[in-house]
Amino acid sequence: MQTDPDRPTRPSRSPRPPGEPRWVAMFHDPASDSWRPAAESPDRTPVLYAIGEMTQVKRARGDEVTVDLWGPRDGAWERFDPSTAVTSAVPPAPSAPEAAEAPPADGTARPGHARHTERMEDRRHQVLMAGLSKAGLFDLAPDDEAAVATLVDRVDEATLRRVAHWLARSGTPVE
Repeated sequence: MQTDPDRPTRPSRSPRPPGEPRWVAMFHDPASDSWRPAAESPDRTPVLYAIGEMTQVKRARGDEVTVDLWGPRDGAWERFDPSTAVTSAVPPAPSAPEAAEAPPADGTARPGHARHTERMEDRRHQVLMAGLSKAGLFDLAPDDEAAVATLVDRVDEATLRRVAHWLARSGTPVE
């Protein structure tokens, strides 16, 4: 039986990391067909954050992303699904919401406005991406990226912070 060379195949599952059980993100390197630890920590939260950041970077480069998440359970190693291993850490809600600045009535831009607008869009993008990562959504499709861009363009930062808070809470038990 021959395989189609144009059809991508999922690499074999990652091997168990060496040493004592801790949280480890293993990324597959297609060039060498090997698995490499990319993030390690006794706590799950920094490893999940690293998975989200590394996935975004690899996708931006056009690389294929394959990741396995290993962690401790009852003193032994266990493989977890990185897309469902949602962190329970929730960022505090902002105490004073920041309102987006309204453009001048005559439609002209203020001096330095373009740089400020770009910086605010970057902040709103970071807030939303952090919320999606905490909700377990690390690997965004092009449609998802377009939706994020639309929200960043049309929604103020205070509202995006609330949405990110809801996303972060989405995987935690209801109190």
